[in-house]
Amino acid sequence: MPTFIVTGNYTAKAIQGMIANPSDRAAAVKPLVEAAGGQMLSYYATTGETDFLMICEAADGEDILPALMVAGASGTVSNLKTVRAYSSADFATAQQKAGGIAAKFKPAG
Repeated sequence: MPTFIVTGNYTAKAIQGMIANPSDRAAAVKPLVEAAGGQMLSYYATTGETDFLMICEAADGEDILPALMVAGASGTVSNLKTVRAYSSADFATAQQKAGGIAAKFKPAG
């Protein structure tokens, strides 16, 4: 099943709520991902440009998108970004395929 990495930021509203009522955010988000047809593999609070990182599996991006829409509509997260992640084995297969089709490409110039 494809793997997706989701990052984002908490809004001031979310942070106020977490201070007033601390909660396990992974436990809160997991049912949302599952309801959309995915599986949450891990959830991390992060520092830097984003506040959290979630690793999920889903049949495709269309399965994860509804969960992200619900989370975004809540007003408690922003700057949601999702990228498709590929295993080392998947990437090796892509490299082999690229080698097989490279002769068919004519570069500019």
